Amino acid sequence: RCQRWVENCRRADLEDKTPDQLNKHYRLCAKHFETSMICRSSPYRTVLRDNAVPTIFDLTSHLNNPHSRHRKRIKELSEDEIRTLKQQKIDEAFERKQATQESNENNEQNTVSEEGGEEQEEKAVPLTLEERENKDYLKSLFEILILMGKQNIPLDGHNVDELPEGIFTSDNFQALLEYRINGGDEVLRKRFEMTAVNLEYCSKTQQKQMLEICENCVREETLREVRDSHFFSIVTDEVVDIAGEEHLPVLVRFVDDSHNLREEFIGFLPYEADPEILAVKFHATITEKWGLNMEYCRGQAYIVSSGFASKMKIVATRLLEKYPQAVYTLCSSCALNVWLAKSVPVVGVSIALGTIEEVCCLFNQSPQLLVELDNTISALFQDNEEKGNELKKICRSQWTGRHDTFEVLVDLLQALVLCLDAVSSDLSVRWNNFIVGRAFVLSSALTDFDFIVTVVIMKNVLSFTRAFGKNLQGQTSDVFFAAGSLTAVLHSLNEVMENIEVYHEFWFEEATNLATKLDVQIKLPGKFRRAQQGNFDPDMTSENYYKEILSVPTVEHIIQELKDIFSEQHLKALKCLSLVPSVMGQLKFNTSEEHHADMFKNDLPNPDTLSAELHCWRIKWKHRGKDIELPATIYEALHLPDIKFFPNVYALLKVLCLLPVMKVENEKYGIGRKRLKAYLKNTLTEQRSSNLALLNINFDIKHDLDLMVDTYIKLYP
Repeated sequence: RCQRWVENCRRADLEDKTPDQLNKHYRLCAKHFETSMICRSSPYRTVLRDNAVPTIFDLTSHLNNPHSRHRKRIKELSEDEIRTLKQQKIDEAFERKQATQESNENNEQNTVSEEGGEEQEEKAVPLTLEERENKDYLKSLFEILILMGKQNIPLDGHNVDELPEGIFTSDNFQALLEYRINGGDEVLRKRFEMTAVNLEYCSKTQQKQMLEICENCVREETLREVRDSHFFSIVTDEVVDIAGEEHLPVLVRFVDDSHNLREEFIGFLPYEADPEILAVKFHATITEKWGLNMEYCRGQAYIVSSGFASKMKIVATRLLEKYPQAVYTLCSSCALNVWLAKSVPVVGVSIALGTIEEVCCLFNQSPQLLVELDNTISALFQDNEEKGNELKKICRSQWTGRHDTFEVLVDLLQALVLCLDAVSSDLSVRWNNFIVGRAFVLSSALTDFDFIVTVVIMKNVLSFTRAFGKNLQGQTSDVFFAAGSLTAVLHSLNEVMENIEVYHEFWFEEATNLATKLDVQIKLPGKFRRAQQGNFDPDMTSENYYKEILSVPTVEHIIQELKDIFSEQHLKALKCLSLVPSVMGQLKFNTSEEHHADMFKNDLPNPDTLSAELHCWRIKWKHRGKDIELPATIYEALHLPDIKFFPNVYALLKVLCLLPVMKVENEKYGIGRKRLKAYLKNTLTEQRSSNLALLNINFDIKHDLDLMVDTYIKLYP
């Protein structure tokens, strides 16, 4: 198809390209196809049928073109060839007639776009003056919306409550529109010169419609790259509040044409309380609304807040049932111990995590508070200055996301309590009322025995997975060897479970010692005593209570979560990391990836030659020159100049780096999550917009104003 296009379209600049290069890097022009061969799966995607062939060409235009003398001449056809072509045209006409009666749905279709910058229109129809003015007007509106999105300017201006009754004040959109009119935009001036100054130029409904089109067009640019790369992974971040409604941020991982692993934000999904409904809507959004084929999904990961973990696990399970290749994994941006703690189905653990986040947030908001905490740490650690300096450094980081969060908290707890007490009881005007109030509330939370025993038990239970989790966020070789150490981690946790009486006794003693140091009374939680209502069992001690309500369910849950997240399929995939030359070197080039790579057999271009190709790959690195270093990461291996000589290895490496547990080696390709965090941090909850957020986070993605205008006219004539 591509070859026929080039031969007949007289593109001299493309004559030396192979059909594969044409298919991958160039797009056909719609005007060369019969209209019955073209269908639209959405307003943003124009696609061809499988049997579509370019048949419409102007083969005489070159005769009047003086610059075409050096181009390829048209081959003169014999009578037999002419007869054959006529018969082909008859057959194609019959097929087209049948095709018009069939469904337009087809997942494997080629994108139709522009050809070398020409307009994508079947036949150029001259626009009337009114149509041209309307297009220019809409283009101006879209330009304003895109500017607002990129600069993170909310649509609304002043709140109604802030304005005196009867006073009209423009919202931000109208203010920018008026500014543009005053700046000399003739199109807008003509449109609104007779409009009253106290009327909206553009209704909220129209703004919403245009924003949705902006969002979809910008998202489509990323999704087009994802489809071109075939394989991808889905990652969600913590549930966020968008204008009073809970949403799931969704990111997609894929390897682009330059062999770079990228993680891009593609939108928000409204959160549902019912996990089954959420699973259905999640799947429908990805496949139907965003047009991704989940058959190509090779990984899924969910970073969730406490309380949401069990629901997202159901979503992962439902997707795995439909798509077994979409391996459920941990996400590289979240420490294993933090992820495990958030998933523990014990209310006390969720409350403790929330308290820790609030404490960290309060100190990060005030440099003066951090100085006060530094002074408190210095006083407490006079005999161990090295430990004190280390804790001071940790306090100035996002320590709530560390592998050893609970260990750090136990070390800092006394200093935090003393510092907060000093702030809340300070009678001077050094601290404002907000800080004093928060200090009092958080000090009370930190000195609750339920909180103390929870963090001490979590610290001890998660100590068995700390080194394992740290390796998962390390170098590629660390991840590979971590996969082999899971059995030992599970063995240790099972041994703890079998002897939980003994372990809990030690943990509880540590908690009581810490409570005594802070002058906290050791007692059963008040809510538990109140719930008994006179039926209180006198034999129920604090130690027994916390063993049954906290230690036992926590250890059991962590064992099960490790088994679920590190399934046999996941471990097989991680063991394929021995393909990375540096890992091969550490294994003395005695590796056997063939067995583990079976799960990716259908993803390989030549699976029958995999064994021989892997042998050549090992020999290449085993007998390398002394001055040649072994590539240490998948990123380095994918950028080797001769990687395409190993097509199966290349395909395997691309799929492996898509696993969410693998970190994005080049930071500039993993900025989607950072921009998301920045948007949420810098935007008030009530001013957040899922549409504007996508424009702001993906501000560097190109946008086609003409496409936006044409789409709007088609959807809202």
